[in-house]
Amino acid sequence: MRLNNPFSNERPIYLQIVDRIKVKIITKEYRPGDKLPSVREMASLMQVNPNTMQRAFSILESEELVRSHRTSGRYVDLDEEKIAKLRKDLAREQTTAFLGSMEQMGFTMDEILEELEKLREEK
Repeated sequence: MRLNNPFSNERPIYLQIVDRIKVKIITKEYRPGDKLPSVREMASLMQVNPNTMQRAFSILESEELVRSHRTSGRYVDLDEEKIAKLRKDLAREQTTAFLGSMEQMGFTMDEILEELEKLREEK
């Protein structure tokens, strides 16, 4: 399966890959303990150079979201509390970015909350 979304030029590709894998972990597309595709397989899926993919995996390993087993590959960490914290951290980042964008457009916090409430009611 190929990715639908191309990478943006705003951030390094390897960091965008890290973000995409984190989303796959918090949405349980990759569950705790799941084996991840190899560097070459993942690079092919993401349409990037294997060195770029290796760099992304290294970051995920340094953040202890992915564990490397020399003979058997990489696995999603089993610590569900760490994954739950990642989910909350990513939600905070997205919310902060959203609020910043809305404030740049001149919306007050009350107006933002009003719009969110309207959307909530529509759903």
